[in-house]
Amino acid sequence: MLEITDLTHRVAGRVLFDAASATIAEGWKVGLIGRNGSGKTTLLRLIREEAGDPNGAIRIRRGARMGFVAQEVPQIDEPLLDIVLAADAELAALTAEATTAEDPHRIADIHMRLAEIEAYSAEARASAILVGLGFAQSDLRRPCREFSGGWRMRAALAGVLFSAPDLLVLDEPTNYLDLEGAAWLEEYLARYPHTVVVVSHDREMLNRSVTHVLALEEKKLEIYVGGYDAYLRRRAERVALQSALKAKQDAQRAHLQKFVDRFRAKASKARQAQSRIKMIEKMQEIPIPLEERTTPFQFEDPTELASPLVVLDACDLGYVAGRPVLNKVSLRLDHDDRIVVIGPNGQGKTTLVKSIGARLALLSGRRTASSKAQIGYFSQDQLDELRAGETVLQHVRDLEPDWTPPKHRALAARIGFGPEKVDTRVENLSGGEKVRLLLGLMAHAKPHVLILDEPTSHLDIDSREALIHAINGYAGAVLLITHDIYLAEACADRLWLVHGGRVQPYDGDLEDYRALVLSADRPDAERLEPPAPPAAVKPKTSKFTLQQRLAAAEKGLEQAQAALAALDAQLAAPDLFARDHERAASIARDRASAADELAAAEEAWLEASEALEGQD
Repeated sequence: MLEITDLTHRVAGRVLFDAASATIAEGWKVGLIGRNGSGKTTLLRLIREEAGDPNGAIRIRRGARMGFVAQEVPQIDEPLLDIVLAADAELAALTAEATTAEDPHRIADIHMRLAEIEAYSAEARASAILVGLGFAQSDLRRPCREFSGGWRMRAALAGVLFSAPDLLVLDEPTNYLDLEGAAWLEEYLARYPHTVVVVSHDREMLNRSVTHVLALEEKKLEIYVGGYDAYLRRRAERVALQSALKAKQDAQRAHLQKFVDRFRAKASKARQAQSRIKMIEKMQEIPIPLEERTTPFQFEDPTELASPLVVLDACDLGYVAGRPVLNKVSLRLDHDDRIVVIGPNGQGKTTLVKSIGARLALLSGRRTASSKAQIGYFSQDQLDELRAGETVLQHVRDLEPDWTPPKHRALAARIGFGPEKVDTRVENLSGGEKVRLLLGLMAHAKPHVLILDEPTSHLDIDSREALIHAINGYAGAVLLITHDIYLAEACADRLWLVHGGRVQPYDGDLEDYRALVLSADRPDAERLEPPAPPAAVKPKTSKFTLQQRLAAAEKGLEQAQAALAALDAQLAAPDLFARDHERAASIARDRASAADELAAAEEAWLEASEALEGQD
C-alpha cells in the first residue's frame, strides 16, 4: 500500500530523515511514533505531497484513495450530516447525477454503482459515526456554524472516516476527543477494513487499534509487529542484543589493537600487524540507540492539612442563573484523593472542576474549603493561562518578583527551559512546551490539590510517563479529566461520573466504563447510567495508593516483629516461671496474641506486595 525508500529530508537545515525506508502492506493498522519534533507530522505531509519533493521515493498503490483530516469544517450553514455525506466524493457525484440523468442505461449504471457502495445505508452510517464521536442525534441537522472549532474538527474526522479511503492518515485524532470518543475511535480503527497510518501518543490506542508500530528514531524508520507494549519489548531486546554485540566487537578490536601496538615495529611481524590493522578498519561500527532523556515534571509535596480540603453542599453549577449545568452537587475532596472525572463531552466535567477550584462562582449551594488550601489548576485551553507576547522568563519572574535574575533562570531550568528556550515568547512554544510551562508555574505554589483538565493532549508518550511519575510521587489530592486511559489507570483509584446533570461515584473501573460506553447509544442514552457492579468487582487502585499501602504494611510488619521479639526475650529469662508464674503466664498469652498479629501483618504485607506487582 505504501512504500518509503531512502527518504532524506531537511527542514530549515535540520535533517529529519536520513535514508529512511519502510514498507506498509495492505490492511495494516500502523501507529507512527516518535519524540515531539522528530518529524512525524512532516512525514505525513510528505506522504500527502504537501511538503515539497522529498529526496527519496514515497509510493502509494496505484488507484488507492487517501484520506486525512486536513482542517476543521468551515462555519457554514450546511447541516452537519450533509457535510459528512458530501465527504464521499463518488457518492455525492452519483447522487447528484441520478437526479438529472436521462439516458436509461446511464441511470441503470448509476443505481447499480450506488447499490455497490451501499449508498442506501449512507445516512445511517454517517449518523453512527457522528454519534460515536460525541454528537447527539439532535445535532445532526444543525448548521455547522453553530459548533465550536473542536466540534467542527470532530465533524471533519467523521467525514474522512465516512469516505472510507484505502489509506487513512490521521495525526493525533484523539486530541479533540473525550474519553468516550477515543474509546469509540479505537474500536472503529481496529475494525477498519483498509490501511491506517495514525500518529498518536495515546498508549492504549496504540495497544488496542494497531497491528504494527512504525518508529521514527535517529532519523530512521523501523517497523515492529504488534502494539506499543510489544514495540517496547522488541526494542529492548534489540538494544540488549546490539549492546552485547558491540561489547564483543570492542573486545575483539582491543585484542587486535594490542597485537598491532606490540608487533608493528618488528619486521618479522609487520605483515601480521598490517593484516590486523585492515581487519580493524573493516569493522563496521555497531550502533546502539541513544536513550533520549525526558525532563521530569516536579510537583513538590504540600504542607499537611486535615481533610476535607473542599466540600460542595447541594450546589447548582453553571454559567447562567436559573440554567444550571449540574444540579444539587454534594461531594468532598480529601487530601489523599486520586479521582478521574468521566462522562461525555458537554455534560459538565470542566464546569465541575472549575467550581471545585473556585474558578467558577456557584449558582446556589455552599462551597467550603480549608483557608490554607492551595489549589493548582491546569486549563485545557493553554492560552487562558499564558500571556501572548511575553517570554518564558517573564512568566517565571512573576512567581518570585524579588528573586535575582540567576535564581529566575535556575527556576526556569528546573521547570524544563534551559538557556536556549528561556527567552522564547510563549506563542512560539510547542504545545508540549506550553503544557510544561503551565504545570511548572502551577507547581511552584506547592498546591494541596492538583486539578488537571486534559493535561496530555500535546505530550508525547515519554512525557506522559514522566507526568505519571510526578503525579504518583505527589502527596496531595489529584482531580483529573483525561481521555488517556493509561494515565488515568496509573494515577487514580476513584471515578466520578458526570452525566445527565448529576455527579456521582462510579463503582466500576475504567475498563467497565469503556465497555459501557461502547455498548451505549452515546451521548444522550440513558444506558450511560452506571450499573450496580457485581460484589466481586472492585475499583482499580492507583499505583500511588498501592505504594502507600505497601509502606504501611511494611511498617506494621516491623512493629509486629519487634513486639514478638520483645516478648520472646522476656520469656527467655531462665527463672521467670519460678519467680512469677502469673506474670509468665500473662506474657505467654500476650505472645500468642502477638504471634497472631504478626501473621495478620505478614498476610497484609503479602497482599500489598502482590497488588503492587500486579500493577507493573
